[in-house]
Amino acid sequence: MKEVSLNAYLLFDGNCREAMVFYQQLFGGELKMQTYGEVNHSCPAATKDSIMHASLMGGDIDLMASDDPEAGPQGRGKISLALGGTNEEKLRRMFDGLAEGGKIIVPLRREVWGDIFGVVNDKFGINWMMNISADTQ
Repeated sequence: MKEVSLNAYLLFDGNCREAMVFYQQLFGGELKMQTYGEVNHSCPAATKDSIMHASLMGGDIDLMASDDPEAGPQGRGKISLALGGTNEEKLRRMFDGLAEGGKIIVPLRREVWGDIFGVVNDKFGINWMMNISADTQ
């Protein structure tokens, strides 16, 4: 393990399981999930089946996530994830997959810095910034 690392940890408003299964289908990897009820048998019934911790590891990307029981209907705020690399075909396929049921904010296009770049908001409200490095074209 690296001395210091940074991993994305996404918070969902009750649809963590659905989102992580979707991401596993798109990115591959091993998905593990644990509910609040599995960890704390005396938790409120409303959160018993909510995801306390999910991890998707070993595929194209690593993600961690949970349902946020304190979030209201607007959530606590989301983040943008930056996804990039040199495999244009694979990254375009990922971009298109993330766009299914979501919304393309910035279509994939060559930018002034030479890379192909785009932004998509997936069906779970997560923004993905895609950058395909120019050194492969």
